[in-house]
Amino acid sequence: MAEAKKRLLTYAGLKALEDELEDLKVVKRKEVAAKIKEAREQGDLSENAEYDAAKDEQRDIEARIEELEGILKNAEVVVEDEVDFDKINVGCTVKVFDITYDEEMEFKIVGSTEANSLEGKISNESPVGQALMGKKVGETVNVETQAGEIQYKVLEISRSK
Repeated sequence: MAEAKKRLLTYAGLKALEDELEDLKVVKRKEVAAKIKEAREQGDLSENAEYDAAKDEQRDIEARIEELEGILKNAEVVVEDEVDFDKINVGCTVKVFDITYDEEMEFKIVGSTEANSLEGKISNESPVGQALMGKKVGETVNVETQAGEIQYKVLEISRSK
């Protein structure tokens, strides 16, 4: 069997996944079990939409629990206190100047599990994340994206907020 891929996580990301797993196991499982029980008590299950919906929800919850357990089992937490802020790494916030679009941007570099572009969290495995990894303040990088080539100049590297 192939070795599972290590999942890089910040401490905040690890905590969020552990909290979600706990909620699914403790709260959501009980809720869906109650829905299934209630639907069973209505009699004929062959045409019972509530029963089918509850079973679907139960399957989704169990699949997510399995997925989270797999992620957590292979998690490698980035100790943000030990991150070297001389160069870009997972767990740091980087301010860049987008030369192509003439604007400043800020990204938090995280593992792929935590990536969320709406929150400015980009994966170290994404095209932009890969291009920025290891770069220092003052360096310029070219990133090939779906929108074409974009050029960033690294302005600042700091501890994630």
